[in-house]
Amino acid sequence: MLVADTYLGHRDDATVAEDIDTSDHATVVLSDTERQRSRVRTETTDGCDLGIVVARDLADGDVLEAEDGTLVVVELAAIEALVLDFADSDVSPTAALELGHAVGNRHWNLAVRDRETLFPVTDSKERMETTVAELLPADVPTRYEHVPPTTFDDEGVDHTHRDGTGMHDGGGHSHGGGHAHDHGVRTIDGGDQ
Repeated sequence: MLVADTYLGHRDDATVAEDIDTSDHATVVLSDTERQRSRVRTETTDGCDLGIVVARDLADGDVLEAEDGTLVVVELAAIEALVLDFADSDVSPTAALELGHAVGNRHWNLAVRDRETLFPVTDSKERMETTVAELLPADVPTRYEHVPPTTFDDEGVDHTHRDGTGMHDGGGHSHGGGHAHDHGVRTIDGGDQ
C-alpha cells in the first residue's frame, strides 16, 4: 500500500504546480468526512490502495507526497446543499428571525453566499423542506445544489459562535502553505448534530 504522509502545499502554488506537471502523480477523491480525518485508507482514482496520514484537514487541490516520492493530488467530492434564494425577496426582520430560530433549533450549519443561504443536506430532504416551508416567504425559491464541502468550513471565515462571542472578520479561509481562498461565503457553525 502507498502511504502519503507529507503535505507539500496546494496545486495553485507555483513550485507545487511545477512538481505535479513534471511527475506521474496520483489523484484521490475524498468525502467530507475523510478529508477531516488524520488517517484514511482509500484508493486513488486509478485503483491503487492508498493510506493518508496527515494531521490536518485537507482541501480540494492539496498535494501530498508518499514515502516513495509519488505526489498525490486531493480532490473533494461535492456535497448536496439546500439553497434558499433571497435575491428577489423583501424578507421582513420578523420572518428572518423566525426562520433563523427554526433552523438554529435544528443545529444546521449554514453558509451565506450573496443573497442565498445554503444548508448541507444532513437530514431527509422532506424534513428540511418542512422545517423551512411554513416560515419561508412565498417569494423565496428553494433548490438543491452540489457544493464543495469546504463551503461550510468556518476556519478563518466570518462566523458567529453559539456562545455569543460575536463576529470574527475573515472573508476567506486558508489551507496553509501560504495561500487563501475567498469564496464570498460566510459560514455559521450549527454545532453538533
